[in-house]
Amino acid sequence: MHDYDLLVVGSANADLVVGVDQRPAAGETVLGSDLVIHPGGKGANQAAAAARLGARTTLLARVGDDAYGRMLGQAQRDAGADTTGLLEGKDAPTGVALITVDSAGDNSIVVSQGANARLTPEDVAAARPLFQAAAVVSLQLEIPLETVAAAAHTAAGSEARVVLNPSPPAPLPDDVLGLCDPLVVNEHEARRLLEARTEGGSGNDLPGTPEVWAEALLELGPRSVVVTLGAAGALVAAPGTATVRVPSPAVEAVDTTGAGDAFTGALGWRLGRGDDLVDAVRYAVRVGSFAVTRAGAQESYPSAEEIEKGTFT
Repeated sequence: MHDYDLLVVGSANADLVVGVDQRPAAGETVLGSDLVIHPGGKGANQAAAAARLGARTTLLARVGDDAYGRMLGQAQRDAGADTTGLLEGKDAPTGVALITVDSAGDNSIVVSQGANARLTPEDVAAARPLFQAAAVVSLQLEIPLETVAAAAHTAAGSEARVVLNPSPPAPLPDDVLGLCDPLVVNEHEARRLLEARTEGGSGNDLPGTPEVWAEALLELGPRSVVVTLGAAGALVAAPGTATVRVPSPAVEAVDTTGAGDAFTGALGWRLGRGDDLVDAVRYAVRVGSFAVTRAGAQESYPSAEEIEKGTFT
């Protein structure tokens, strides 16, 4: 019996959000709504999403000794997550994400890493008891890659299942890819990973369907792959089995910020509970679909009761 269903190792940011009719092109200035500040960061989002669903969750992350850092810690506690691994330091400010959301609910994001860039392999080593207490460890790439690698290997050594979302997309070492179960990518991330392995190729020119991309990603070494497809749901692939499409409920999108993190946090929790991958993805698709019907990232995340009732409006 594990003390935690899910340990998330990753980023914690303050999301500074402005609504616009249309996101600006290069050199263009547009007028936006009043600034709204939300707790965010891929790591913190995943931990909050899982905790709000009822998962026993903890987050290993770094924040600054500032108001944003205190806001993020309180947001984790409000969601029901344990903050034992939330490290506070004076050497860097809390990370910040600058987000514009257009009238269709789509977003553009620029991240200033701040304290997230100071999460080190030494922090991972010091947090080994958290890894040993977790059924699943979830990772993203808003922290240094060497820290991601250290966390993946520490998780594997603790017999925890590794869920990794390579976002923002970057090439992953083979030894890290080989520990992913699953590797979780959206269509853009899938293209970028495959482009990095295709000499002279462009991810935008990759032929085929998401099923083809998933099979190509499996050849890179992960134990399983999940490709998220936005409003179309998700696709699940594993060696020796047929790919499975999981449809998404039809919803009216308000804000897609953090929806992928809601999906991945829910996925990690359900895997930690013992669900098989397809069943875990079915649940995670519902959670991600719910999240786009509300504004913000963590504020949009549903409870297990809301998912059970199917209340998507």
